[in-house]
Amino acid sequence: MKSILCFGDSNTYGYKPDGSGRFDENTRWTGVLSSMLAPYDYRIYEEGLVGRTTVFEDATRIGRNGSKLLPVLLESHSPIDAVTVMLGTNDCKAINKASPKVITRGLEVLIKQIKSFDSKIKILVISPILLGEKVFLENYDPEFNEQSVHTSKELKAYFRRLAEEYDCMFLAASDVAKPSEIDQEHMDENSHKKLADHVFNKLQGSLFQAG
Repeated sequence: MKSILCFGDSNTYGYKPDGSGRFDENTRWTGVLSSMLAPYDYRIYEEGLVGRTTVFEDATRIGRNGSKLLPVLLESHSPIDAVTVMLGTNDCKAINKASPKVITRGLEVLIKQIKSFDSKIKILVISPILLGEKVFLENYDPEFNEQSVHTSKELKAYFRRLAEEYDCMFLAASDVAKPSEIDQEHMDENSHKKLADHVFNKLQGSLFQAG
């Protein structure tokens, strides 16, 4: 059996927009993808974590710096045939003061870690969904500000160029999914399903033949 590591933040974890916990495995996109891939003898390792960044630390929560954990996960789940990386949203938090270029450099660190571990691993870079226009307002998420929203809109172009530079597959989650109106930040059930469908199609073209 072949395996795919899905590395991401709360939208890979499947955090519900209403804050009531995690979508079940039949709803979150990694779980839906797992069911779609099972007939092709692939399994998914779900490694989504709320608050995860590419390379930034979180003073209030341990283990959120993705670059510090990814090498461990690559080793613990080895052998791995492919890795999907969907990060960048939490890098946009106001406290990080990070430009799209800096966030992209963080993603580059992760890509290099994967290639250094095993150059044969296929990598799918997924630029994240956009932050909602009201995410920084009262009753939503005060960790973001207005600049965070603008930065999230620029990641697609930066991430696409980086994926091309390192010969990675690329998918813009913002093209197929969006944040819920409830919290302006996390995907609802419909967006999880759409993202799973598009990730499947992207992987299908690179990893295996349908039918």
